[in-house]
Amino acid sequence: MEGTENFREKMEGEFNNFVMVWVLVFVSFSYCYTMAKIIPSGRARLLTIIPVMALFLFLPLRLNTLHLCGTFAFFIAWLANFKLLLFAFGEGPLASDPSISLLRFAALASLPIKIQQNPPPNGPYRENPSLEKPKKGQKSPLVSTVKGVVLAVVIVAAHFSEDMHPIVSLFLLIFQMYLSLEFILALVATLPRVLLGMELAPQFNEPYLSTSLQDFWGRRWNIMASSILRPTVYLPTLHVSARLFGRKWAPIPAVMATFIVSAVMHELIFYYMGRTAPTWHISFFFVLHGLCLTVELALKKVLGGILVLPAFVSGPLTVAFVVSTGFWLFFPQLLRLKADVRAIEEYAAFVAFLKDIGRALTFNLIRGYQSATYESFVHDYP
Repeated sequence: MEGTENFREKMEGEFNNFVMVWVLVFVSFSYCYTMAKIIPSGRARLLTIIPVMALFLFLPLRLNTLHLCGTFAFFIAWLANFKLLLFAFGEGPLASDPSISLLRFAALASLPIKIQQNPPPNGPYRENPSLEKPKKGQKSPLVSTVKGVVLAVVIVAAHFSEDMHPIVSLFLLIFQMYLSLEFILALVATLPRVLLGMELAPQFNEPYLSTSLQDFWGRRWNIMASSILRPTVYLPTLHVSARLFGRKWAPIPAVMATFIVSAVMHELIFYYMGRTAPTWHISFFFVLHGLCLTVELALKKVLGGILVLPAFVSGPLTVAFVVSTGFWLFFPQLLRLKADVRAIEEYAAFVAFLKDIGRALTFNLIRGYQSATYESFVHDYP
């Protein structure tokens, strides 16, 4: 009981820190918004924004919980910093509308969102993004309901993970992290959609239906990260590579550079969540996938569509490769951070927090009703 109370007190402190870091983020974006009105795009604007980018790399260290720290680090230390880097040179989503309001600017900078009328972004890992538009990623109510039920079952089953085989426990953790991220992002999307007419860009597009690594990384997995890596890493490297190797082979080093930067950012996020020295298994995972994807692209260029595996063959092979390498290199790092145990504790604390809010609301409603009844009685029978 004492341990539970201590954990709930830590969660209250975490919530206070969470509010504080978001206040600092809004103040920082207000500063960037104001500086852009004064200083033209270029190196001078970059110099004014660099302190903010440095602050955004520090702020995740103020959070300790798996869900809040990991999500905040992804939104701010990665996506927001990359958007600000583009903004410094008059590029990217923050510079697309000079008349944008401060609230829209802050929302667009801090969250993986897109304005509704804009088409979904293309991923940097695609050899020719213009050939195929990504799906909108909209989920039907039935699919969302099924995923919600599965998440609830996984959370309950995770309480008995100590009695399970390690592989089964790891599978539960994978489903839990994937589905939790989908629901967290859907929750985050509510306010921008209702108040500002903006919509959260879909993070996932049924990745288990991938038919190739190019399809998996370019159209289905972590789409927002793909869309921000494209203008910051892929396109600049593609421009340089075209001069060195020609336009035909330029995407190969561009894709590899994109995966290397992605590896560094994932290592950083894992450090924020665990505060332990990296083992570099995460980096090896992304470098391996980058190498395999470049081989895939090279084969497509050489064969020119002569030999194409049917989807019912390439699909299972792709998913098997992603899952097997994930079990080998990526997912064990989550267990090293005790993500399974921490996630269950955080879910329990969140449920307790909701219960406390419910009790407080019920108590206030009852008191308000009693007060109103008493005043009515006094008024009617002086």
